Parts: sequence; structure tokens; C-alpha cells
Amino acid sequence: MKLGFFIMPVHPIGRNYAETLREDRDAFILADKLGYSEGYCGEHLTDLAENIPSSLMFCASLAGFTKTIKLGTAVSNLPFSHPLLTATHAALVDNLLEGRFLFGIGAGVLRTDMEALELLDADRGAMFVEAIDHILALWTKDSPYDLKGKFWNITTGKTRWPEIGLGNVVKPFQRPHPPILGTATEPQSKGLIALGRRGWWPISSHFLHRNHLLSQWSNYAQGCAEGGHRADRANWRVARSIFVADDDKTANAYGGDDAKSPYRFYMNQLTAKLRKGNRLGGFKERLDMPDDDLTLDYIFNNVVIRGSVNRVVDGILALHEKVGDFGTLLYCGKDWTDPALSRRSMELMAEKVMPAVNAAIGKRVAAE
Repeated sequence: MKLGFFIMPVHPIGRNYAETLREDRDAFILADKLGYSEGYCGEHLTDLAENIPSSLMFCASLAGFTKTIKLGTAVSNLPFSHPLLTATHAALVDNLLEGRFLFGIGAGVLRTDMEALELLDADRGAMFVEAIDHILALWTKDSPYDLKGKFWNITTGKTRWPEIGLGNVVKPFQRPHPPILGTATEPQSKGLIALGRRGWWPISSHFLHRNHLLSQWSNYAQGCAEGGHRADRANWRVARSIFVADDDKTANAYGGDDAKSPYRFYMNQLTAKLRKGNRLGGFKERLDMPDDDLTLDYIFNNVVIRGSVNRVVDGILALHEKVGDFGTLLYCGKDWTDPALSRRSMELMAEKVMPAVNAAIGKRVAAE
């Protein structure tokens, strides 16, 4: 099991913006030094708490400051930009990273973003499909382009001048294109079926109770079978909110119990958004569980993995026993309310927790 990193870059609104950007970049740079295999950043246009508007630009900012970690968008909201812009910007980032780029894509979920872009009532699902089809065509074909769609048409047929390079677009470093991934936040996500049909890779959300992960994998595997692809669990990413400390008391406090805990702030922000959209089902161990029973303490005791090294190891092994093998565990970073504790958690995760987890899984396999 590999260890990756992920942030929904949620910070208290009163914090200095430049400071939180520096902090988020420092977290990725630390992940690279610690050997995390990959890292993803979310994006929103109209959210002062989750305040990175372009995950592509954020990845580009890390190109010269990281060495081995793969960097990804989680996700690039395709309906919110012209496909030509997304295709060329993503190709640029893939080349800046010399192939260390992972292209996470989605249709956008934040309604204030949609309203600001006059897309509140748009068919974003159809826009998403058309956008990625145009992007793949731009990446795999040369001009003259004549891409037709309901939402965008792309051509350089009238003005191309191939002898001096006009009318064509830059291509990704990875051929034919970077790996494409999609995130799934709903317990019975049908989007995973569509993802599997096209052979793209799944990321299961960190705010899903572990009881729902197998249904997500089942949907993805169904899509792979329908599309003629092999459903490889090595390509499955499972994200979790995790905090590791040198002792359980510190872990419980910083990991949710303390009123000033960044995990409590984060989950309060997230559940408020999901509650308004009637989308709290993922947190619940049973879908018929009343919303009123879904307290923050319930989330910390049932969804977040926190504790000293041994407790976190046990939590991850329990997750693995429940769902079986998956390729990468994504550690979800939070605001660095206490930078020393946040850094220490990432260090313990890489240096103590994951070696113990993989050793235990290896013993299980050998015993079978």
C-alpha cells in the first residue's frame, strides 16, 4: 500500500491568504521529502475558506520545489473552463513536472461557483463529457482541428499555418496523456461506473464511512467490465482523514476533541455544506441513520483515524480488512493550527505507520 497526500485547502477565513498558500505548499514539499508517492489539491472559485481557485496553477508552483512526488488536481472542474484552456494548461503542467502529473477531473459541486459562472441550471454532466472528449482529441490529434459539440466548437482550420507552428496545441509529457482520475463522494456513486467504462482511476472520498467503500469498488469494477478494462485494485485510491501523534491524548485533542482542533473546524465546515445539500449519507454507517445522529463526535469516532502510531496502524489495518487491497492511501491534510503537530503527524505516518501497515499486510498474505 502506497502513501499519498490530499488537501481540500480549508483554512479559517481570518487567516492571511499568502500565509495559507505558503503553508499548503510547505505541506506538499514535506510530503515529497518524506516519500509520499503522490499529492492532490482541490479547487473552488468562490470559497474564502477553501481558497485555492486553480489546482493546476498550484501544481505548477511546486514543479521546481519537489523531486519525486506526483502532483494531481482533485479535481479540475471541466465545465468551468473552455476545453482548449484546460488541455493546454494541463499539458503545460505535465511538461513542467516531466510526467509527474495526475489529471483529476470533475463536473464541479460548489453552487456559488456555478452561479458566478452562470451555470447554475446548466447540464454540467453533459458539459463534463464533452469537455474531456475535446481535451483528449486535442492531446492525441494534430490540426486541422474540427471539434464539434453542444457547448464548445474548436477549430483552427481557417487560420492555421503549420509551417511556422500556428494552429496546433502543445501535448502532454506523458503519451498519449496523463493518468485520468475521478473522485467519488456518494456511497452508491454511479459516476464510478462511467469512470470504469473509460478505464480511468477512482479516488474514494475521505468523508465516506468504510461501510460504503466496497459498493464504490463494485460500481467501478462493473464499469471496467462494461468498457473492456481490467479493474485493478492497485489503481484504487482511498482517502482518509488521519492524525498521528506521539501519544493518544494529543492525538484525540488535536484530531478533533479540542474546540480549536483543525479537524473539528474542517469537519464543521464540510458537514455544514453537505447538510445544506442533503448529502450527509457518506458519513453514515447506515444510510437510514437520521441526520440528527450525525454529530462531529460521531465522525471523529467512526470516520477519522486518529491516535498514537499503534492505534493508527490498527485503524488502517481494520480498514484494509473491511475493503481488501487498494493501491494508495491518501492522507488528508488539514490547516496547520499547530505546525509542529501537523508536521509530526505527516512524519510519523511515513516513517512509522506505513512500514508497520505494510509489514502486517505482508504477514497476512504470507500466511494465506
